[in-house]
Amino acid sequence: MEIKKVWAMFFSPTGGTQKAVQTVAKDIAEALDVPMEIYDFTLPGVREDVAKFGEGDLVCFGTPVIAGRVPNVLLPYLKTVVGGGAYAVPIVSFGNRNYDDALMELRNLLEDDGFHTIAGGGFVSEHSFSTILSAGRPDAKDYAVMHEFAQKIVDKLKSGWVYDAPIAVRGETPIRPYFTPRDRHGAPIDIRKVKPKTSDACCGCGICAEVCPMGSIDKTTFACTGICIKCCACIKKCPSGAKYFDDPGYIYHKEELEEMYERRAEPEYFV
Repeated sequence: MEIKKVWAMFFSPTGGTQKAVQTVAKDIAEALDVPMEIYDFTLPGVREDVAKFGEGDLVCFGTPVIAGRVPNVLLPYLKTVVGGGAYAVPIVSFGNRNYDDALMELRNLLEDDGFHTIAGGGFVSEHSFSTILSAGRPDAKDYAVMHEFAQKIVDKLKSGWVYDAPIAVRGETPIRPYFTPRDRHGAPIDIRKVKPKTSDACCGCGICAEVCPMGSIDKTTFACTGICIKCCACIKKCPSGAKYFDDPGYIYHKEELEEMYERRAEPEYFV
């Protein structure tokens, strides 16, 4: 199939997934000398529309990893995307622990949508909870792997390859349950209903409400009144440092991740 357009499509509250997807998509588009278009579905208003693709499209499709899986709040939207026989490259970004079955899950979702997956990758970005864990990622080494990944996809497309099965990626079948954080006694920590708070440092700029991917922050009080997925976009993008979490379980889990996974995790791809 001749590629006529490359798409960089992503959900990226703090920018890590966006960096990986756009880098790979841009490289492929330039190598094939075709246009590239960005489809950012991070904000809830965009997810009200149905995204449709077809033959001639190649979609680099990215989501972050939450608890080793594709964010469950995205599943209803992802099931509405129409692949129409387009090629797809599933890409997940993870915060230095592991992407577990997220890449396989995203591949399966795209195949169910009517895409033909031709490659896939997991890339490291700064953890949403932390400014320490995988700080500065993706870095120069990560970008070198992204460029290499894109070139291998281009080589595959130019080789005369013909799609006959979904790309084989790392993961388990059936998909495993979401990763469960535990305390030092092995008891599970449930932070699903934990929400960020706002300190007196708030300047009333409203950026937190603008960037929340769930539309859960009140535009007047700046309190989180809806679903919180702990993406920490409100915290990392607050110019006055007014947003924070104080839940003991959340803090314990954050510090545990920083201590247990300080080693450098490496990106991984499949072509």
